[in-house]
Amino acid sequence: MRKAWLGVALLLACGQVVAKGNRGVQVDCDVDSDYDFTLNDRSVIFTRDTGTPQAIVMREGRLFVDDEWVTLSAADRSRVLQYEREARAIMPLALQVGRDAADIAFTALGEVAVGFSSDPAETRTRLAKARKEIDARLARSVTATHYSSDELGEAIGRAVGDVIPMVIGDIVGGAIRAAFSGDTSRLQRMENMEKEIEARIEPRAEALERNAEALCRRMEGLDRIDNALEYRLRGGKPLNLLYINPSKDRDDA
Repeated sequence: MRKAWLGVALLLACGQVVAKGNRGVQVDCDVDSDYDFTLNDRSVIFTRDTGTPQAIVMREGRLFVDDEWVTLSAADRSRVLQYEREARAIMPLALQVGRDAADIAFTALGEVAVGFSSDPAETRTRLAKARKEIDARLARSVTATHYSSDELGEAIGRAVGDVIPMVIGDIVGGAIRAAFSGDTSRLQRMENMEKEIEARIEPRAEALERNAEALCRRMEGLDRIDNALEYRLRGGKPLNLLYINPSKDRDDA
């Protein structure tokens, strides 16, 4: 997933990085898109900076392509309505995937930072604040009537950017102090940290995997609706809002 679900993809990537352990998060999801995706209370909107078309709007079974409302068959009007309903229905699951991934990322990051930090309580407080901020941004940005991949990606980037330098500083500073001071208890905690982190995040990784797999399958369902549309662009090409296995199945836009 590259653009259409950018915010969720970012958090899912965090979950995959920190949840490797013995099993990790295993999700086979080859759904991709050339478009940024926005949802509001009236429309489902796809936009991109290059390529034709650049803007596509679905609204109550109607379809707007670049500069005009196009004529659809009755069957296609039904498909567009179905696409709109399913896109909205996916949002709660997308929000849950984001929350699951954030939970894993901050749990693992927190355990590492606290293990190395000279002030574990302060580190936990800062991480908890950053986690609440991401949860709040997710709740505001992903709803049944509102979603913007650009907005969500920027919000997550700001929240993570605020906390990561602090955490890295705590980890590096604590490791250096432990090494030079011969703090054997802290060094021992560091040696056991990987197993402790795995034990804490494994159940959450399983939940993330289930939800991410369900999200991918539902996005594949959207792709099937997209593929079934009879409407064609000028030149005879399909809309191709989403596609599977882009390296194999995709025609260049």
